[in-house]
Amino acid sequence: MQIDGLVLDMDGVLTTSAGPVPGAAAAVARLRAAGLPLRIVTSTTSKTCAEMVALLREDGFDFTEDEVLTASALAASYLRERHAGERVFLIGDARPEDLAGIRLVGLDEAPEVVLISGADRSFTYDALNGVYRALLDGAAFVAMHRNSSWIAPAGPSLEAGAYLAALELACGRRATVTGKPAPACFEAGLRALGVAADRAAMVGDDINSDVLAAQACGLTGVLVRTGKFRDEHLTNAAAAPDHVIGSMADLPELLGL
Repeated sequence: MQIDGLVLDMDGVLTTSAGPVPGAAAAVARLRAAGLPLRIVTSTTSKTCAEMVALLREDGFDFTEDEVLTASALAASYLRERHAGERVFLIGDARPEDLAGIRLVGLDEAPEVVLISGADRSFTYDALNGVYRALLDGAAFVAMHRNSSWIAPAGPSLEAGAYLAALELACGRRATVTGKPAPACFEAGLRALGVAADRAAMVGDDINSDVLAAQACGLTGVLVRTGKFRDEHLTNAAAAPDHVIGSMADLPELLGL
């Protein structure tokens, strides 16, 4: 297997709510020593890119901001290109400072775009019902990712994808997803790496949004048994990952490094 660049998920692969995945920082250092370019593509929306890099460095990972592609940054790029100047209602935990150039408004200001970010306490019945009505009135429907769950400090928790599915069912429309598992997300990672899809691998803990979605784009998929991984996810998956490893610590050996 010839791999010239790696796209990495962050939560569940490099770190968890309990701290860094054992051996992951050493594995990243080993990959860098071998000359492999790395890019993180994350669905995390509650922290800015600078905050994520600072936290990664505290956990022993030497990443820079230009090596991290956040769901918020991908969404902002899409909106600037496709909905420039339009009124956007944001629901969820994304930070406005990560949405430079986006005109954010309230539900009472006739939004032209609804933007769904990570689930938080703003996902109340009244707010979601307001979003539903805006969608019925013709607002464009955009979501930062489709993850249905994540591992919070208190345990497995619902994510925005679960609410997104309900809104799609209610309004009879599919959202445009700008982050994982959308092909554009992996294409952005490949452009940042400067590597063709057939010479790149995606490492993730979500078999659908990370691994199988990347494989559909031509990347090699590597599923780790950390983070949100569950055996039943692998058993019930629509297809098989190219590779399954115990954790990020095992990746250098898989790659023969």
